[in-house]
This record gives sequence, structure tokens and C-alpha cells, in this order.
Amino acid sequence: MKLSDFDFDLPGALIATRPARPRTAARLLLAQGDQITDLHVADLIDIFCPGDRLVLNNTRVIPARLFGHRQRGEAVAKVEITLLEPQAQGWRALAKPLRKVNVGEMIRFSDQLSATVAAKSESDLRLEFNLTGDDFDTALNAAGAMPLPPYIAAKRPADAQDNTDYQTVFARHAGAVAAPTASLHFDADLLAALAAKGVAFTEVTLHVGAGTFLPVKVEDVTTHKMHAEWGQVSPGAAAEINATKASGGRIIPVGTTALRLIESAAVSGRVEAWEGTTDIFIYPGYRFRVTDALMTNFHLPKSTLLMLVSALMGKARIDRIYAHAVAHQYRFFSYGDASLLIP
Repeated sequence: MKLSDFDFDLPGALIATRPARPRTAARLLLAQGDQITDLHVADLIDIFCPGDRLVLNNTRVIPARLFGHRQRGEAVAKVEITLLEPQAQGWRALAKPLRKVNVGEMIRFSDQLSATVAAKSESDLRLEFNLTGDDFDTALNAAGAMPLPPYIAAKRPADAQDNTDYQTVFARHAGAVAAPTASLHFDADLLAALAAKGVAFTEVTLHVGAGTFLPVKVEDVTTHKMHAEWGQVSPGAAAEINATKASGGRIIPVGTTALRLIESAAVSGRVEAWEGTTDIFIYPGYRFRVTDALMTNFHLPKSTLLMLVSALMGKARIDRIYAHAVAHQYRFFSYGDASLLIP
């Protein structure tokens, strides 16, 4: 498989920079086998069945983009920081301009929050903050901005509205630097209506990293090395998923992050309690262990997520689905419309 096999032409006007309002007003492309139907997210109440189980990623996006300054003598210089992942000591982060930041320097982000550059490589650095625990979370929430994806950030800066828009209504465990965007389409009313119909929910946690936006740089896609992300499937969550499978219900992850996590936890053929980092790479030829369908947004050309949905539906079907989405002007990427893919 070549990288060029997963390319397609996407008009820039179809890249969404704001979500639909209300959330459930977003359009929904339903693909069942070879059949394509144009609907809206609110129509999920008529699509999902009693006994279906939706798997939700309850990670919470942190305001990982920070604007600070460093000082040398009388000179003050601006520094832009994007937090990537927590480490045993401090945070791994990106910096602009990286080359001008020195180990040992302090970067101040607010009156409450500052960090010392503890280590530096050619690509990133490690920051040790002056606060920990709840104090750090409070100061970060006050000083930081939502880390919008590059294709949105290039068109507009993050603002206060993104603090709500770029967070799911069931976000609980802080640690992600990108949102599980398919889940952004749900609101409390839709979740309640689905539950009343007999649809079940299981929550898992995968802290989405900035690596989700990294491009594939190899022409032979099977040689691509995925980034690693931390996740957890509790014993209760594993039991719920396995019970639904055993009773004949469908397991439907909401988002590729939830899918990748439960597939990582199911190496034995059934989901086991699991905690750790996963770098699972799903591309055509992969045999799904527990996933029966997937709700997801529309993905970047040449991306690993486009390869994942091609593995689920088949490459030829995905080509037709995406051609339909472009022709019918669906909105793409993180703030865009949704698809429900049922092989």
C-alpha cells in the first residue's frame, strides 16, 4: 500500500473552523455496506438499536497552548509553548522559537504559573512547572488556551468559545492535547434519549496526543511508526463490552481513539482490563476483534485515520464515501460533520 493511495482532493472551504450549533445539528453520513444516506446527528436516535453499546472516550482536553516570556537581563522575548505529554518530571513540550530557548531558563506564563527548561532536544523540550496537582490545573486553566488543530489554528486563534466547543460533555479525566472529535457531536439530551431507548454506554480513557496530527512520511504505509498514547480500560468497562458481544449486541466506538483503545485491549479476542501506552496502527488488512461499527468525523488525506476507516469499510467503499462527502459539501475534520460507518 502506497501513501498516495490515501490521497484525495479536498476544497479548503470544506474545512470547518467552528462546530455546528446545536451539536446534534451536524450532518451525519450513514454508510451501511454500499448504501449511503444523508442524515443529521440527531437522527442517531432512529439508527441505534436497543442492545447497542457505544464506547466513549472520556478524556478531557487541557488548555495546552501557553504564551509566555523569558528574560535575559533587560531583554524580554516571547515564547509559545504547546504541552505534549506529562513525564515523570515535568512536561514534554514544543516551543516557538525552540532554538532560542536555553536549558535552565525560566518562562513565565502568568503571575501564578511559570516553568524552568529542564532539558532540550532538537525537536522539543522538558518543562518543570512551579506548581503541581490542583494548583497547577487551576493556573493552567487560567493561563492556557485550547490547542486547536493546525488546520484551524492557521485560520483563526483559539478563543473562549473553544473552551466549550472543543470539549465533550462527558470529559472527566484531564490529559489530552487534542479532542476525541466524534464525541463533540453529543449533548446531554441525545445521550439521555439514547439511554431511554436501550442503548448502553461504556467509558474508556485515551489521552489523545499531538501526534494524532503528525503526517505519514513513508511511501510504504506499512512501515509507518505510530505515536504512543496512554489509555485505560477498567475491569468494569471490559466486562460490559464482553457481555454485549456475548448477547449479540453491537460494539460501536465513538471516535477512532476509542476504537484504537478497545482493539489494543482485545489481543486475546475479547477485551481485557488494560492500562498503558498504545501505538496500534490499523490499516487495510487488519482484522477487527471487537468493533462492529464506528462513528467518526472526516479525516485528513494521507492520514493514519483515513487508513483506519479504510480497514473497517474497505478502501473502495471509503473512496466512494469521501467522494460523496466532498460532492455534498460535508464539513471536514475536528469541527466538521460526522459519519457512521457500518461494514
